[in-house]
Amino acid sequence: MGVFDKVKNLLNKNEKKINTALDKDQVSISSNLNKQIIASGIEKTKSSFFGKIARTVAGKSTIDESDLDDIEEILITSDIGVDTTLKIINKLEERVAKDKYINTSELNNLLKEEILSLMHDFNESNINVNEPYVIMVVGVNGVGKTTTIGKLANYYKNQGKKVVLGAADTFRAAAVDQLVLWSERVGVEIIKQDMGSDPASVAFDTIQSAKSNDADVVIIDTAGRLHNNVNLMRELSKIRNVMGKVIKEAPHDVMLVLDASTGQNAIEQAKQFTQATKVDSIALTKLDGTAKGGVVIGISDQFKIPVKYIGVGEGIDDLHNFNKKEFVDSLFN
Repeated sequence: MGVFDKVKNLLNKNEKKINTALDKDQVSISSNLNKQIIASGIEKTKSSFFGKIARTVAGKSTIDESDLDDIEEILITSDIGVDTTLKIINKLEERVAKDKYINTSELNNLLKEEILSLMHDFNESNINVNEPYVIMVVGVNGVGKTTTIGKLANYYKNQGKKVVLGAADTFRAAAVDQLVLWSERVGVEIIKQDMGSDPASVAFDTIQSAKSNDADVVIIDTAGRLHNNVNLMRELSKIRNVMGKVIKEAPHDVMLVLDASTGQNAIEQAKQFTQATKVDSIALTKLDGTAKGGVVIGISDQFKIPVKYIGVGEGIDDLHNFNKKEFVDSLFN
C-alpha cells in the first residue's frame, strides 16, 4: 500500500470516528431536549400535584393510614381517575400495613414506581418503505385532531419520509380546508373528495395513490362528530375494512387524539372510541396549558393504550415523542 493510500485510509477512519461521535452527540442533545420539553409541558400539572401533596405532608416525618385518604383525594382531583387512584392507594396501604408507616421520601418513591408500572410504552412497527405505513387518526372535533395530523406529517417529512394525507372527514368543510392548508404548509400530497363523499372511499383512494407513488406514510383524518354515535362507530369499522383491502395490515396505527385540558372528559372519550374501534396509541394535545396532565396516567392504565405523542405548543414542530419515564421523572423531580 502506497503512502497516499495509507493517508487516505487514516483520514477515512478519522472521519468515521468523528461522524459516530457527532451522531452520539445529536442523540444526546435530542434526548435532553425531549426531557426539557416534557418537564416544561407538565409544569402546571407538577405544581398542582406536588403542591397539594406537599401541603398534606408538611411538617410530618412519617405517613400513616390517616394520611392516605388525603393523598387519595389529591390523586383523584389531579385527574388520574378513580380506578387508577385506587390501584395506587392499595399499594401504599399494603406498605403502611406492613411497616405501620412510611416516610415522605418513601412515599414519593412508591408513588413514582407505581405510576411507572401502570403506564404503557408504544412499540411502533418499522415503517416498511415497500408498502405505506398507514395511520388512521380519530377523535372528537375541537381536540386539535387536524392540527396534530399536520404536525405529524411534518414530523415524518423531516425524517425523510414521503407522506400522503387523506381528508376522510367529509362531513365538515372546515376539516378538509384546514387539512389542505396543513398539506401546503408542510409540503405533502393530500387526497380529498367533495363534501359528503363516502369517507371510506377517500381512505381507499388515498392508500391506492400512496401505494402507486411509493409513499412511506399515509395519515387518514376521520370525522370527529358525536363520538358516541352508533353510525360513527360503523363508519370507522368500514374505513378500517376498506384500508385492509389495499394493504393487508392497514391501518398499522389507530391514533386517538385527546385534549389534556378536558381532564376526565378525555377519559370518557377514550372509553367511547375504544368501544367503536381498536385504538393503538394516543396523541395528547394542549398538555402545556393545563394542570390536568395526570389524565395521561389514568388513560394509559385504564385502556392499556400508550401515549405516543404530546402537543406542547402551537408551532409546526410542537409535537413530541412521549416517554413515560421522562414524564414521571419530571413529575417527581
